[in-house]
Amino acid sequence: MWLRASYELHFDITFPTPFILMLRPRSGAQQWIAREEYALSPQLHVDEFSDLFGNLCQRLVAPVGPFSIRTQVEVLTIDAVDRCPGAEFVEIQNLPYGVLNYLLPSRYCEAEQFNHMAQEITAGQTLGYDQVACIEAWLRRNISYEPGSGDLPVSAVGVNINQVGVCRDLSHLGIALCRALSIPARLVVGYLEGLVPMDMHAWFEAYVGDRWYTFDATPTTSPGGYIAIGYGRDAADVAVFNQFGPPAYPLSQMVHVEQFTPE
Repeated sequence: MWLRASYELHFDITFPTPFILMLRPRSGAQQWIAREEYALSPQLHVDEFSDLFGNLCQRLVAPVGPFSIRTQVEVLTIDAVDRCPGAEFVEIQNLPYGVLNYLLPSRYCEAEQFNHMAQEITAGQTLGYDQVACIEAWLRRNISYEPGSGDLPVSAVGVNINQVGVCRDLSHLGIALCRALSIPARLVVGYLEGLVPMDMHAWFEAYVGDRWYTFDATPTTSPGGYIAIGYGRDAADVAVFNQFGPPAYPLSQMVHVEQFTPE
């Protein structure tokens, strides 16, 4: 599946403001970046680096006045996310070293508080993929997905209390439940073709059967159409932009994703 995705942010900067952006997807096992555009107005000096999770990040200082960011990518991605019912639980001593960090509680995923609940939800399931699929189904049944219900991230504990959230919040609870079962889980931020209303999207991945598998707790019917931009322990690691100093709130934000046929 070929997808074209674009993202625009517009600011009115009142004080020179440092930004760290995370807006460049990487090619990987399930997506290939064929073409990319990245434009800043005004044009600025940018330092690019890879963070602790391998995400491509850009550091800059926005000057006073209008400031905009525009990106567009053309991506060949898988038609449908891989499913593997019965994929086995990977024992801790056999996990790759780079995966171990995703077992631990984090800022928005207080896994240590969900041990009993996770066991109850997944009772009778085969250890591994089937447990995560059960968690995904439980989230869809029990947590209301309400786009626009919260601008700030909510932790897994808060989502469980409120019983409502956006895609990021539902993913936080799913991650916490997985980690409570000693299943590594991470948050992914990016694009999803067909998302309504269209916006940046968040989902989660779990490590079972010796690889990462995609799970999405939001009530999407799309079998695929995902473009991953960033991976992390939770929302604190995968913000598409962070700004420092006096707040600089976006005047507007536009996201567009469409299928296309390359020439």
